[in-house]
Amino acid sequence: MHREREVNMNRRTFLELVAATTAVPLVASALPAGAEKLERPKETVRGEMRYRPLGSTGEEVSVIGVGGHHIGRQKEEKESIEIIRAAIDAGITFMDNCWDYHDGGSEVRMGKALKDGYRKKVFLMTKIDGRTRKAAEEQIDQSLRRLQTDVIDLLQHHEVIRLEDPDRIFAEAGAQEAVLAAKKAGKVRFIGFTGHKDPLVHLRMLEVAKQNGFRFDAVQMPLNVMDAHFRSFGRHVLPVLVKEGIGVLGMKPMGDSLILTSKTVTPVECLYYAMSLPTSTVITGIDSMAILKQDLEAVKAFQPLTKKQMADLLARTAQAASLGKFEKFKTTNAFDGTAKNPSWLGEPDKGPAA
Repeated sequence: MHREREVNMNRRTFLELVAATTAVPLVASALPAGAEKLERPKETVRGEMRYRPLGSTGEEVSVIGVGGHHIGRQKEEKESIEIIRAAIDAGITFMDNCWDYHDGGSEVRMGKALKDGYRKKVFLMTKIDGRTRKAAEEQIDQSLRRLQTDVIDLLQHHEVIRLEDPDRIFAEAGAQEAVLAAKKAGKVRFIGFTGHKDPLVHLRMLEVAKQNGFRFDAVQMPLNVMDAHFRSFGRHVLPVLVKEGIGVLGMKPMGDSLILTSKTVTPVECLYYAMSLPTSTVITGIDSMAILKQDLEAVKAFQPLTKKQMADLLARTAQAASLGKFEKFKTTNAFDGTAKNPSWLGEPDKGPAA
């Protein structure tokens, strides 16, 4: 059994970990002052797409990925399929998805899009919400059926946003047992986790995994121009992942367009910032052919931001970012699907507290 000892991390160990990550330098000027550079993964260019290694997995993925929630937003299923296939035809290989997106609709649409030979062209990722072994097993099997595939390249524990989530996942009869069993059965190749709330939760998840003798292959988190200033995943978590050779999946480069409403940055600047960090891929919402074209043009013209360009972007966004106003996924529960649907976690839905 993978749970060999208690996962309750003592306060001293946790604080030492946080202090250590605070002291680790990030990419040039991605911190407010005097930071040194962490190297980005080496890129391979094929055609007009760029590819980077996914941590130490031996896999290579496109520098941008198709966000799973956005490809379920189209009124007509046909449009979703056309967007996905056009992205793949243009060289995008990383496909993001989740068991709960649009009540499974995003996985169903992606499964249809990946027929006719498209499945073999992509690195397919999806996520599960279950915290118990039983709930996780059911969700994994549902995802496989919807995606019309025998194997998921990367399966991730979704919405690790509470300090107790790691304990639930790694508990006896917890979700990690189901994920490891799925990997052993050949249904899953690599394992990761995601979260958008607080870097301390990510650090605790990494520590609890380590206490159980487990190392994640990839970790997904918000990386954007606002994050650098407020409860920063880039400041606290990114250096740990780079040091340990864990694949970095950047998400919310525009905060689901919230960051754009600040009027401080453009969409392309948001993409360039995230791509200039040591990310394996930057998962971005592509909900139309026009947005896909914009993103492809950005990749084609991409040059890593200079130290001065980074500093200018951060100076321009500092005031807007200071209170998390444009990162509501950190400061509200508006993005927390599992908070609104506790039954997804494998827990009884008891309704609102009295």
